[in-house]
Order: sequence, then structure tokens, then C-alpha cells
Amino acid sequence: METYGLENLGIINPKAVYRNLVPARLVEAALRRGEGELSETGALVVKTGKYTGRSAKDKFIVDTPGIHDKIAWGKVNVPIEREKFDAIKAKVVAYLQNREIFIFDGFAGADRACTKKFRIINELASQNLFIRDLLIRPTEEELENYGEADYTVIAAPGFKCDPEIDGVRSEAAIMIDYEAHLILICGSQYAGEIKKSVFSTMNFVLPQMGVLPMHCSSNMDPETKETAVFFGLSGTGKTTLSADPKRMLIGDDEHGWSDHGVFNIEGGCYAKCIDLVEEEQPEIYHAIKFGSLVENVVIDPETRKPDYMDPTLAINSRVGYPVEYIPNAAIPGVGGIPKVVIFLTCDSFGVLPPISKLSKEAAMYQFVTGFTSKVAGTEVGITEPVPTFSTLFGEPFMPLKAEVYADMLGERIEKYNTKVYLVNTGWVTGPAVDPKTGEKNKRMKLSYTRAMVTAALNDAFDKEGVKYEHNDMFNLDIPLSVPGADVPEDIMNPKNLWADKAAYDEQAAKLAKLFMKNFEEKYPDMPDEIKNAGPRA
Repeated sequence: METYGLENLGIINPKAVYRNLVPARLVEAALRRGEGELSETGALVVKTGKYTGRSAKDKFIVDTPGIHDKIAWGKVNVPIEREKFDAIKAKVVAYLQNREIFIFDGFAGADRACTKKFRIINELASQNLFIRDLLIRPTEEELENYGEADYTVIAAPGFKCDPEIDGVRSEAAIMIDYEAHLILICGSQYAGEIKKSVFSTMNFVLPQMGVLPMHCSSNMDPETKETAVFFGLSGTGKTTLSADPKRMLIGDDEHGWSDHGVFNIEGGCYAKCIDLVEEEQPEIYHAIKFGSLVENVVIDPETRKPDYMDPTLAINSRVGYPVEYIPNAAIPGVGGIPKVVIFLTCDSFGVLPPISKLSKEAAMYQFVTGFTSKVAGTEVGITEPVPTFSTLFGEPFMPLKAEVYADMLGERIEKYNTKVYLVNTGWVTGPAVDPKTGEKNKRMKLSYTRAMVTAALNDAFDKEGVKYEHNDMFNLDIPLSVPGADVPEDIMNPKNLWADKAAYDEQAAKLAKLFMKNFEEKYPDMPDEIKNAGPRA
């Protein structure tokens, strides 16, 4: 039996080893092993059990002398000793003996000048199908000449850690050893942990190559090749807004910005399924077919019809699929220098404008601030929108100090005269939940957000005659209309939509103070021109 070098990791007695199986064989294996079932669309549907989102508090980085001074240690990047990591690795390796092993050897980074080779070792066939969908799939020739991987990920969700013995927080642990080029994922079957571990690794590697890694989606004009990127945490609309039928999709979540342009780090997409409607998101809806891996969507036992409205299993139901399942995908996933950068925020206070234009300094401020609301289901324990400040719109995945990434973005905005907008996809008629009545308000209408984004990409907000209003409290320039679009002018300033204007002022002042407090605590040494571009009391 060919083991493909597993013995080098200590896996010396596997029951069977499968490498880079095609989707049909992986689906067959998953069904044989009882890992899931098929929906009427042909997609493989699985339940991830206890963990239906990322377990952010169970993530660790091995602290070694070679990387210690580079990492932004804190609540997000938590250190773990090499001895504890090695001890858990030994247990995981022992756990995998006499089991079927599924290997995927693939790539991260569509720009081959920046590509890294990743070997993913899975206990589950379904997770191997997922990462096959999400990473860049090698050709037969590339696989034959693959050689040694740059980084290895071992995902063993069936192995449960013992916090008291293993020195971790729970039965789950996601640990990265940057020096050993090894990642361990234990205790959680949520497949997003695998893809985000690859992303976190690339976010450590790419800056050392002069490339800015970004937690963003990206698309481009099919004729002019003008490129746009959309920053934002999960739930802010990166996947939805980048899947524009009039533009070519480069990727939905992870990209690098080199001197040549933008490139997709992945080869697939990972989209939310909750409340998915064909009319609103047809590209994603039709991508859920054979070869896709669906997590935590309720399936009718008789008809096998998926119910995307049912949150019983998880609010954070997801689907992973190859990017080529999107009809207008750009293959390979490369684009030009970004003409427009859009920061997506989901404001649960309901006070930020639906779109505002940013100067370079304001863009730097918003980038390092990364304000949004964690949307229900994206992390364990999040059941309602929670206001948060996530540095770089992706703090959980950015191991280096924020200034490293921020300086790289600022240099690019100035060098290429890239335009930057802040877009609020959250609430505008009031807070997510009215504190007095307990009633829930509705988020910004998707069609309006799409119209504003399209206007930004087409330079409509720069046309003669477009009027702006400066919001002194948030220090933002707000366009008062969307040229050529059927968007009501009164929604451009949220205060117009609040029945209680005094309540709006109170909420706005509260959020502005949170902005200022966060910036003062995290970035006391940031230049004044950036600090002064943010909200004011």
C-alpha cells in the first residue's frame, strides 16, 4: 500500500490511504462511512455536531524564538508551548493508526510566483472533499511532480483533547507551528477551520514576499479587467456582493495583492446557506450541486429537498464548492491592480451611512479599526449581532502586527490612486434590536447595496453634480444620491429613517466613542493624520 510519506509524520499503520481522489469517489467514501447524505441537488450534506462555526478561543500559535517577535500576541494570537503541541501531535498520530486516511495535495495562491504547496491529511472523506473544493487543484502533471509540501495540515475531528492534560481550553484545538510548517486541527468537524488555518499560514508567509494578504472577495470587469476588492468579516456580504453576474469572480474570501495585481489564495468558495433564495443569489444557489459539501442544512428525509430557511442545525449553515461552479468565475483567479477597495461593515447600531467615500487617511483608519458586528453563527456562542472591532477586517487570521499589513495597504492606495469606500450592509432604520421594545429591525436591502457598489465601481459617485454631505461625528463623506439607480435618497443618511432623532444621536455618539476608545487602546502610536481621520466625540 502506498503511504505517500505518512510515516514521516509518525502515521505508520494506516488502514488505507487515498490521495487526491475525484469528487465521485470521495462522495462514495463519505456515504459508505455514514458521514452524510445526498440532497436532491446531488450535494453531499453533513452535520458538524457541536461546532457549527469557528472556535476562535481554541486557536493557538506555537511560540518559538524564531517567530516570537513577529507575532501580534494577545487575545487572538494565543501562544502554546512546543512541548504541548508535540504531545498533542503524538496523540493525534496514535489516534490515526489503523484508520482510513484521505490526503489532498494542492496549492494556495493562484499567482504561481506566490504559490505554496499544502498537504491536507483528513480523517473524514467529507472534509477531504471540502478542502479539494476550496484549495487550488493540481493538474495530473503537477500532482505527479508535486514533491514535498511546504505546509501540512492534519485534521482529526474525532480526536478530542483533554484540557486538563493537554493544556488547551476545550476538546477542540486549532494549532499552528509556523517553524515546523505543521497545523493540527482536533475536536471540531467544522470544515472552515481547515481553510482558515491555510489562510492564517499564508498571512504569515506572504508579507515576507512583499505581498499583502487580504480577507476580502474580489471581482473584475470582463471587458476592461478593472478589479475591485471587498473587505469584511463573515456575514458582511463579501461572497454575496462579489458574485455579481455582470462581473467575473476572482474569489470570495482570501486574496493577495502583489506588484502584478490581485490573486485568489483559494480555488473555491465557502458561502452561507441560511435564508438562501434563488432569486437573490442565483450563482450561489445553483452552485449547490454534486461535488459541493454542505454543512448543517436541514434536509427533508423523503424528498431530500434542502430547507435553507430552517436554522435548527445552525444559523451558520455553509456550502463549499469549486470556484468554477460560478458561471462567471475568472480562471485562473488573477486580476489587475484594484481600482476600487470596499470595506464592508455590518453596523448593528444602525447609525453608519450605507456608503461613504474615504480619503487615504480615512481608509487607513477604517482598515486598522475594522468595525463590524459578528453575525449570529459565525463563531461558537454568537446568537445575536455583536459589535466588534476586528483589525484589518480579519484579525482572527492575521498573525503579524497590524502595522505590517496596514502600511502595505496605504502604500498601494497611494501608489495606484485606488478609491476606497465604506459600505454598511447592516442596519439603517434603527439598531438590530430596539432596546426599548425588543423588536428586530431589518438590514439594508440587498438590491440597494448592490446598486451603490455598482455605482462605486463605475465611478458614478465622482460624476459632476453628485452632492456630498460630511458627517462630522463619524468624519465621513456621504453621497446624497446614487446616480442612475432606483435608490431612495432618504436612505443615504440613516438619521432620516429613524423615527426618534434623539435616539439616533444617542446611538451615534455611543458608537463614535467606541471607535475612539478602540483606536486609542490599540494604536496609540499611529500618526496623527490617520487618527484625526476617524470619528470625533
